[in-house]
Amino acid sequence: MSTLPNKSQILDWISENPTLTSKRDIAKAFGIKGAARIDLKRLLKELEDEGHLSKRKKTYRDPDRLPPVSVLQVLAPNDHGDLFARPLEWHGEGVEPVVLYVPRNSDPALGEGDRILARLQVVHEDDHNYEARLIRRIGSSPRKVVGIFRQGSEGGRIMPIDKGNDKEWLVAPDATGGAKDGELVEAEQAGPKGRMGLPKARIVLRLGDPTAPRAVSLIAIHQHGIPDDFPQEVLDEADAMKPAGLKGREDLRDMPLVTIDPSDARDHDDAVFAEADSDPNNPGGHILWVAIADVAHYVSPGSKLDREARKRGNSSYFPDRVVPMLPDRLSGDLCSLHEGVPRACLAVRMVLDAEGNKISHRFVRGLMRSPASLNYQEVQAAMDGEPNERTESLIHPVIRPLYAAYAALRSARERRQPLDLDLPERKVVLDDDGKVQSVDFTERLDAHRLIEECMVLANVAAAETLIAKNTPLLFRVHEEPAMEKLDSLRETAQSAGLVLAKGQVLQTRHLNKLLHDAEGTDEAELINLATLRSMTQAYYNPQNFGHFGLALKNYAHFTSPIRRYSDLIVHRALITAHGWGGDGLSPVDLETLEATAQHISDTERRSMLAERDTTDRYLAAFLSDRIGAEFTGKISGIAKFGVFVKLDETGADGLVPISTLGNEYFHFDREAGTLMGGDTGRIIALGMRAKVKLIEAAPVTGGIAFEMLELEGKEVERGSGGRMHGFGRGRRKAGPSPKRKAAKSKIKAAKTKRKVTRRRK
Repeated sequence: MSTLPNKSQILDWISENPTLTSKRDIAKAFGIKGAARIDLKRLLKELEDEGHLSKRKKTYRDPDRLPPVSVLQVLAPNDHGDLFARPLEWHGEGVEPVVLYVPRNSDPALGEGDRILARLQVVHEDDHNYEARLIRRIGSSPRKVVGIFRQGSEGGRIMPIDKGNDKEWLVAPDATGGAKDGELVEAEQAGPKGRMGLPKARIVLRLGDPTAPRAVSLIAIHQHGIPDDFPQEVLDEADAMKPAGLKGREDLRDMPLVTIDPSDARDHDDAVFAEADSDPNNPGGHILWVAIADVAHYVSPGSKLDREARKRGNSSYFPDRVVPMLPDRLSGDLCSLHEGVPRACLAVRMVLDAEGNKISHRFVRGLMRSPASLNYQEVQAAMDGEPNERTESLIHPVIRPLYAAYAALRSARERRQPLDLDLPERKVVLDDDGKVQSVDFTERLDAHRLIEECMVLANVAAAETLIAKNTPLLFRVHEEPAMEKLDSLRETAQSAGLVLAKGQVLQTRHLNKLLHDAEGTDEAELINLATLRSMTQAYYNPQNFGHFGLALKNYAHFTSPIRRYSDLIVHRALITAHGWGGDGLSPVDLETLEATAQHISDTERRSMLAERDTTDRYLAAFLSDRIGAEFTGKISGIAKFGVFVKLDETGADGLVPISTLGNEYFHFDREAGTLMGGDTGRIIALGMRAKVKLIEAAPVTGGIAFEMLELEGKEVERGSGGRMHGFGRGRRKAGPSPKRKAAKSKIKAAKTKRKVTRRRK
């Protein structure tokens, strides 16, 4: 008898085979026979009671009509942004009916390929026959996997490249797509599990040699489903664009608005200029201009460019490539504020007092021409007295006034007290062949902070203007940490001899005091990491819940419309609010604002994961020829199966399996985030100094493994199979030792203390 499928597997089968959904079909698909059919019937009844399935009576119906509840596959939006869906239960002989999906405000965002269970209503419209209301999303296009193809006598197998995923996929002889042994492939699920309980797959794309240097980012792109090819009609639409003219715009071409970006920047979407305020009523004040590329002029609502940009949500950046939100004709040309050429922009003029407080601001739709495209390093060098040919003539009219305005903004920032984390950023440097040349930590300059403060203030101005004009927009929301996470942070601080105030409304200044107290100590990195982990993740929402991390009540993303769809929506909102033309917010934008917020929050997380995975793989490749080498670092994570150590040299994270920590049981305390030796009472906690030996570095998966050599300067005895409490094998039959009894008492006392403390709050 085959293993009974779980509910998720049954729903997946129904999603992928909507015409084979009877109990007999399902039993046949999973090889269920005999008495096991009774258990299958019970599972199907439970799914029906839970609302996941709807059983239809065995009655005859018109074969040329769709059932009132049907499975649909969502199609790409049309030119007007409408979503149509293809019926997967159509058995008629006539023309396939057209179904329009009608979303409610509470419905999740749907995209091309999603499969839904929907309630249908017959209508008699010119362009559709049915209207569909969502019951539930039951899946999307067939599940995909990226892995290494291993050829066999009967087709082959795919070995997934996900870290920690060792489940293989079977590939039939007629489903290999011509893939060769050892090739990196992308495949999709091709039905239920086959023999040995392994899922079946069909290879849909050959990606080449997995060890090739530039395959690293390609793996992440396909693994996370990031669209990396523009449809031809989108490229054609972009190529047909012409530069914007001055009509309807304020002429800013004589203003020296400069762009300041990384030296390897692929686009320039923001420019800045500052000067002293000549108003006698504002002594020591500043005029600060921030100009942003006018992407809305080129990407109009409902256009092919707009649909593709919304689908992508944002650009994704990798060490060797960028997957842009917009085609290069726009992102690298017409919408990029290049030196010496006229470019359409939305600009904000902000008046600051001597203390950096914004007194007033106004937005304009303009045409600018940047005199220079600069990078952070050369701007900082010029300010430090070492100008080059490009910056020498700009020091007095442009650079010094910008730094003067920044000094005022910095003063305002210190009073506002946004969260001030000190977490160095890693940068993977590749050589011309795409191999890792070095892994560096990015240097933070005042030039970086200058641009950040200018952008933050412009974003605040955009949010304030749209709130005042009662125009819908997408806010950038960052909510305060959850109480349980603050409790965990407080315990981490206490273990380091520090204090996080409690019994009051948490503000970022409280966290900054903790970070300041830890600065310069061995626990500084631990406290910074623990503070970061206590934070919620920022997201987009049409409602304003404030930005906790920046200590701001009103905040929206306005400054990067080339690479973020959220900013494009804010630009359209500003155009609508000021009456600058017909390319502002459309009715579809307004109707789908909540769905757009959810969708682009999801695509942002998708890009972050892909970028992180790529960095992990590059770091593993960089270390792969140093197996056996010894490194120093700190414990950055603790789990029941081991600890993670972050190396000082590269910032790479690797796992120390619990088997290398000694011959005793280790109790994992999830609340405290520690491991405690059952015999010795030894506690392993975040932030401890460690010396490790590299035992594995797998570039394809990004996995790195270490053996623990020293902890807090003390040698760690090599374990012969260290065990977790309740998970070990071959437990000793002798009674517990005195040390072990003491350790158990210590663990119990620690847990009791935490419970009592929390009850008293």
